[in-house]
Amino acid sequence: MITSTAQVVHDAEHQLTDGTWNLTAHDSALARETTTTPGNAIGPAGTHQPLPTTERLAALRQAIAALAITIARTHGHLAWFLAQCTSHLDPVLHRRALDAPGGHTFGATIPTNDHLTDAETAVRLLAAMLHRTNQPT
Repeated sequence: MITSTAQVVHDAEHQLTDGTWNLTAHDSALARETTTTPGNAIGPAGTHQPLPTTERLAALRQAIAALAITIARTHGHLAWFLAQCTSHLDPVLHRRALDAPGGHTFGATIPTNDHLTDAETAVRLLAAMLHRTNQPT
């Protein structure tokens, strides 16, 4: 997830730098608003590893939900960027933290610590990029 998200972030930064993507005031406000939820849900690097898997998954799902709400509220480059990043976080939605007596999990699997850390790092990268879009140049 981090590799594919990093590529999308790199592409977005390039588009912002070369003028292909010019943030509108609306997009800038949404980016600023969106920055807080994913970043706060995940927290700084190293803070979530000691938490139970249920809490880590809940925080990741909260971050994805915040991104989905923003995607629903905008169009154009910001929506495309967030949608692509969110699609790379899709594996999180196929994870579970609870045992499944009888095995009826609708295909959900238990994540490894590495899966969770990868997703958390991708969300932090995305949140940092959104934060940078609101810095004066």
